[in-house]
Amino acid sequence: MTPEDGIDRHVRRWMGVLPDIDPDVEGPVSRMQFLTRHLRSVKERALAERNLQGHEYDTLHALAGRGGRAAPSDLARDLAVAPASVTARVDGLLRRGFVRRVPSDTDRRRVDVELTDPGRAAWLGAMAVRGGEERRLLGALDADERRLLSDLLRRVVLRAEEPPA
Repeated sequence: MTPEDGIDRHVRRWMGVLPDIDPDVEGPVSRMQFLTRHLRSVKERALAERNLQGHEYDTLHALAGRGGRAAPSDLARDLAVAPASVTARVDGLLRRGFVRRVPSDTDRRRVDVELTDPGRAAWLGAMAVRGGEERRLLGALDADERRLLSDLLRRVVLRAEEPPA
């Protein structure tokens, strides 16, 4: 039998307060919330250790996800922020040597943003910490269990993506 965790104690406590609570809903939701908070905390520590702000990491991450080079308008879309916000972010990253502005290959009127080696190293350093903790946590499951968990969570996410009834 799997040992009891803090969520089991949480659910048991609330069942005494709210008798109609469904432990098969409260348990998984509370565990997802706990893991989200835990992983956010790991990310924040990793960024602090690298003297990176969250918005800097997010911008480097979006840029890396586009192959290390992108138009500011694409970054704005990826980050769901106003183009002026991307300009301010890029200016800060430029001062730190994490990005550079380069002429576009496709439009001579446009300037793209390119990840530098120090920017890639800062992003990869934070990613290594995050990824290490993710692997540590999911190491509690074997490969088949990880695939099953992913499949089950996909079904929940698909439901969340549906418009509410």
